[in-house]
Amino acid sequence: MPRFILLEHTGAPDDPVGLHYDLLLEAGEACRTWRLAEIPSPSGLPVGTVAIAPHRLAWLDHLAGEVSGGRGFARRIDGGTYETALEGSIKGAPPESIYVRLVGDTSTWSLLLVRGAEGWTARIDPGSAS
Repeated sequence: MPRFILLEHTGAPDDPVGLHYDLLLEAGEACRTWRLAEIPSPSGLPVGTVAIAPHRLAWLDHLAGEVSGGRGFARRIDGGTYETALEGSIKGAPPESIYVRLVGDTSTWSLLLVRGAEGWTARIDPGSAS
């Protein structure tokens, strides 16, 4: 099964808030990566998300440390494996969406990433978190 990691990223010079989360999904020779403004909650609204450049697979094994080039500090929040539905295949979901079931070291949850006119959002399926 493909792997994922959720990182807390602080001190990034291009982050005006100074804290965000990076979600990396293993996809072939690299990781599809999104920057999340916050970690979605099962009862919360969708979270603003930005698709960013693919990351190296080595990040899937990252625990904590400085990011090269003075780009802050990243530490692992959770990681494990995931399953995904094909983009646009979920009944009722927007055509540009990715549904992933994340089975991590500390939690299991289903996440819907949706690309809309204003960019990406992420939300947790309320019945999936544990």
